[in-house]
Parts: sequence; structure tokens; C-alpha cells
Amino acid sequence: MKIKAKIETGEKPITLNLKGRLAWTLLELVKAGESGITPLHNPAPRVSHYVMSLRRKGVAIDTNMQPHGGAFPGEHGVYRLKCAVTIEQVEGRT
Repeated sequence: MKIKAKIETGEKPITLNLKGRLAWTLLELVKAGESGITPLHNPAPRVSHYVMSLRRKGVAIDTNMQPHGGAFPGEHGVYRLKCAVTIEQVEGRT
């Protein structure tokens, strides 16, 4: 999968051309809106790594920690976009 996205940074918008899991992660964040995504509901090998990589490219993403129970109780991150993102082009499977 490949996408082209415009990211509003508050200054000058940036255009990102992403592929693979980075493209998937940005699309999932856009689809989730204010609900955000979590590794529990959006399983991927390294969601936190993809989020960090997107941040390094200029995408503003918030993390809120949330407790969870189950066999392995603890906390997990909920990731939410904090900037406007316009998906301009998508190639491949979504």
C-alpha cells in the first residue's frame, strides 16, 4: 500500500508519501478520528514504532495511557491525531 497525504503543521503543510505499515498506520489514525487507535484494537507488530516514525516525519500524534485487565493487566497507549490530515491518494489495499 502507498499513500500521499497532506499534513497541516500550523506553519507550512507538508506532503508525505508513505508505504507499507506507515501508510496503514496513518490511514487507521485518520479513520479512527477522536477515538484513536490502540494495539489492542488495531493489531500490528509494532504500532508504537510506526507512531514514532510518523511523529519524526512531522505528524502530530497524542498518546494517552489507558489501563486494561485480562490475563496480562497493565496499560496500553491510545494514539490520536492532533493535526489535520488529508489523504490525497491511495494505491493498493486499504
